[in-house]
Amino acid sequence: MPCSCTNKNRQQWEVVVPGQARPVFTSASKPTAQTVAKRYPGSEVRETAPAAKVG
Repeated sequence: MPCSCTNKNRQQWEVVVPGQARPVFTSASKPTAQTVAKRYPGSEVRETAPAAKVG
């Protein structure tokens, strides 16, 4: 089974709705996130920061 270490720095997009503490959707595809955002009035699509390296 291959290591998943190379995927830690890929872009991730999340759909955020005002008034909620957590994103309602997360995806590696910006077009998919934009499509999902259309279902939530007032939502926005934002890029997430890559995970911090441990060690």
